[in-house]
Amino acid sequence: MDYIQVDIIGLSTSPSSGGAYALVLGETNGNRRLPIIIGAFEAQAIALELEKIQPPRPMTHDLLRNLFDALGAEVTDIAIDDLREGTFFAKIRYVYDDEEAQLDARPSDAVALAVRTDAPIFVAAEVLEEAGIPADDEEDEPQSPEPARRAPAEPASGGSRLERMEGQLQKAIEEEDYEMAAKLRDEIARMKSEN
Repeated sequence: MDYIQVDIIGLSTSPSSGGAYALVLGETNGNRRLPIIIGAFEAQAIALELEKIQPPRPMTHDLLRNLFDALGAEVTDIAIDDLREGTFFAKIRYVYDDEEAQLDARPSDAVALAVRTDAPIFVAAEVLEEAGIPADDEEDEPQSPEPARRAPAEPASGGSRLERMEGQLQKAIEEEDYEMAAKLRDEIARMKSEN
């Protein structure tokens, strides 16, 4: 399986998210973004470490890092390796006693550990191909993209539901609303698979 290295681009939320956040990963040597919806606790754990804020007591992910350290195990990398029915799957890969091993994990927990151990983050090429969203380069944008893109997305009576959703997806990407883009992407993929 081929893997592509990614970096954390940021965490975002919206008032309508109900406490969920979008963890946005970006290709290290490319322009695709991978938004993954995560919970508030995991978002806080990632943000605290990125900002180098030390809580007075170890958080769960700090405890996990401390356990790896105490056992003499080294986290080598994190791999987001599967996407099934809109759910991402990840592995924490590590070396212990000169043996390579891995643990199944939620991507949010794996990333929270990665930022604490300085482990690189990888995404399977197939996952990035399926769920990645190309980031628009502002220099390549047409002079007036809004009217041309909105017209097909909001027809009064024409256009399929799928076409309208694809227009909404494009708008969400342009506005960098990655949480909405991820939801639309998943719904579009579900609709296409049913056809």
